[in-house]
Amino acid sequence: MVKLLESKKLVDLFSLMSDFSFAGLSPDLILDAIETVDVQASSGLLALNSYENRVYQFVAEDNKRYVAKFYRPQRWSNEQIQEEHNFALELVGDNVPIVAPLIINGASLHQHANYRFALFPSMGGRQFEVDNVIQLEWVGRFIGRMHKVAKSMPFEHRPEVCTTSYLDAPKQVLLTGSLVPHHLKTAFHTILDQVITETKSRFSKNYQSIRLHGDLHPGNILYRDGPTFVDLDDCRMGPAVQDIWMMLSGERQQQSIQLDKLIDAYNEFNEFDIEQLSLIEPLRAMRMIHHMAWLTLRWEDPSFLNAFPWFAEDKYWENQILALKEQFSALQEQPLQFHSK
Repeated sequence: MVKLLESKKLVDLFSLMSDFSFAGLSPDLILDAIETVDVQASSGLLALNSYENRVYQFVAEDNKRYVAKFYRPQRWSNEQIQEEHNFALELVGDNVPIVAPLIINGASLHQHANYRFALFPSMGGRQFEVDNVIQLEWVGRFIGRMHKVAKSMPFEHRPEVCTTSYLDAPKQVLLTGSLVPHHLKTAFHTILDQVITETKSRFSKNYQSIRLHGDLHPGNILYRDGPTFVDLDDCRMGPAVQDIWMMLSGERQQQSIQLDKLIDAYNEFNEFDIEQLSLIEPLRAMRMIHHMAWLTLRWEDPSFLNAFPWFAEDKYWENQILALKEQFSALQEQPLQFHSK
């Protein structure tokens, strides 16, 4: 009964997260909000790629570029956002290259007209190349350094990577949603249940839970004379490998080579728990299922309709059925192994 109540609570939270209250976020309101923290924009607002929040780049009167991030209402509490900020600032204080919010008038989180926002320095750079060995080693070192800081204390308000929030709640969203075509529902939900059951059986909790970036994919790494991590919006507690597996791409042999480079570099600053390699495919399955539910809930947001027009098409769901079948097979393979140099 307790587990059912927890699952219902998370499903309800998923529903709250589908609030699309950005309709009132006009350019004038954005500029007014920026002025409340004593920053004067001297340029127009350039909307940056962000589906969850609203993010804008501008130049201020001091000729510096800034980024204003407006948080989606009801997604995170003030305490959870502040933990994100505090973690970023703690990492910067330990010389880990990550973009942290600016402290203005003693605060990093601000509010104007019912919208919460923060200002960040605008950072340039090219996208991280996962097939570049030198860049991969740099990223591995900095993940190791980030996790060394992360182990010093836990989050108090941020959630945990768990099967309830990444499998059970998303399953309920997908079951109750109307986007899966009727003639594909049986096939989709059959393989979905199989993947969820197999994932749960393989997602061991015998690991040290630490503070994580949580969404450390190549798109959240800028590279210029070394990597810079961005976007801690999904930071949470969980296994260290969560911040590593999304760096892996290509065939299994290629992933194995990438993994060796990452962990060798990671171990220069922080010892990686090799037992966590068995969590890579369960975590991949959890992300796949969570992502489908996330898109389902966001489908009414105009920005999602424009960015993901194929989401309601038969072809998308046919591909998801195939992807889940492939992931079901991957879950039953031997985990990737680390071969120390």
